[in-house]
Amino acid sequence: MQIDQWINETVSPLSTILSDIIFYAVTLQTNAEGQPAIELPLILVLLVSISLFSTFYFGFVNFRYFNRGLKVALGKVHKEEDQRAEGQITSFQALATALSGTVGLGNIAGVAVAISIGGPGAVFWMVLMGFFAMSTKFMEGTLGVQYRVHNHHGTLSGGPMYYLRDGLKDIGWPKTGKILAVIFAVCSIGGALGAGNMFQVNQVHQQLINISGGNELSYWADKGWLFGLAMACLVGAVIIGGIKSIAAVASKIVPAMAIIYLGSGLIFIAMDIQNVPTALSTIFSSAFSTEAGLGGLIGAIIQGVRRAAFSNEAGIGSAAITHSVAKSTYPVSQGMVAMLGAFADTVVICLMTALVIILSGIPLNASGTLEGVSLTSRAFETAIPWYPYVLAFVVFLFAYSTMLTWCYIGSKGIEFLLGDSYWVDLIYKIIFCIVLVIGASSSLDVIIDLSDAMYFAMAIPNIIGLYILAPKIKGAYKDYLQLIKK
Repeated sequence: MQIDQWINETVSPLSTILSDIIFYAVTLQTNAEGQPAIELPLILVLLVSISLFSTFYFGFVNFRYFNRGLKVALGKVHKEEDQRAEGQITSFQALATALSGTVGLGNIAGVAVAISIGGPGAVFWMVLMGFFAMSTKFMEGTLGVQYRVHNHHGTLSGGPMYYLRDGLKDIGWPKTGKILAVIFAVCSIGGALGAGNMFQVNQVHQQLINISGGNELSYWADKGWLFGLAMACLVGAVIIGGIKSIAAVASKIVPAMAIIYLGSGLIFIAMDIQNVPTALSTIFSSAFSTEAGLGGLIGAIIQGVRRAAFSNEAGIGSAAITHSVAKSTYPVSQGMVAMLGAFADTVVICLMTALVIILSGIPLNASGTLEGVSLTSRAFETAIPWYPYVLAFVVFLFAYSTMLTWCYIGSKGIEFLLGDSYWVDLIYKIIFCIVLVIGASSSLDVIIDLSDAMYFAMAIPNIIGLYILAPKIKGAYKDYLQLIKK
């Protein structure tokens, strides 16, 4: 038995078990045999509810203060105060680092997965979820700064672990806060190893196979373990340096990869600009179509929401960990910076990827198989034959930056549970690199189930905390609005 096959068969049972638990679904309709025909995962209901709640509760902060967040990120306001503020990185670096964790293969492979399963209509629900998710990111970014703590060696730590523990303690729920914080910290380690590691390296490996002969001819087709080792060396070279090293790399990689990918996508769309209205019409009409029955409609909604959450991380809580170490005087202003990530990620980049796939005219789901980056690659290839090679480079940058950020997120979960220890942190980083080998060697269906389950588990304690702490954020929000009026 080949090494890749052995790893895949070993991981598959764990993937199935975790997916069944996290994505526990309510059966809405059964078929003639009495089997579930339409199922609604409860975790997605939780994610949608917090996005809608935060948008209305904060008076559409995602629209009203979008420009304000942009100005804070670019240093146009609060520049002098933020330079004197505590923190390890600038607001822009915090946004870039958070984006490096969200603008990844969820935007390239994730969109393709949504379309291959839920059809073009899933894209509409992705984008709509992206708009509402901005408000959730606002809550997380604000709390991240509001409840960050000092470490004994002068650095800062923050995120859901801390605002769950300390925020709930403030309102008289110390035990509940501590339990939720521990659950989140454990889940963040799993999310880092799953979505931020295995899914990323899996899709980079797949694109390498695509450009080197395909599954039948490529030297790399059964050498996932070897590719994983190479990626482990590249990731390890940066993560040893901690957040400053990661932020320095991310602030350079993220703009570069965004320009390359967005530029390529816009060129592709411009080459077929006359069909863009038709593509947009297809997305919109398919979003409400019952041609495939009610199950098809709900399937499109579920896939759109699921992949949007995977892409922008709103409700998951991971972005708050990064934004908490920004040099920010006002927690609310950093919350406004945080919400820009969901817009750039889901509304801009995911929509562009979807348009490329739909405009390409490739038959969707013709083979009945789950597709990720391969579908996006074939779509670009229809107009730009040599683009798969460029996409391979872009995919590498997206995945690499995502892995760096998620390694940091997982390390903060370890730090919260076991204390600020150099050796504990080092062991975790070694494990993170070893898991890269597993991710590169496994099949996409196994990785999707495993990484989604470990990743979405983070949302459960985080969203409970966001609901409870919403009045705390509202008070800081009102104070900040009074400040900027003056």
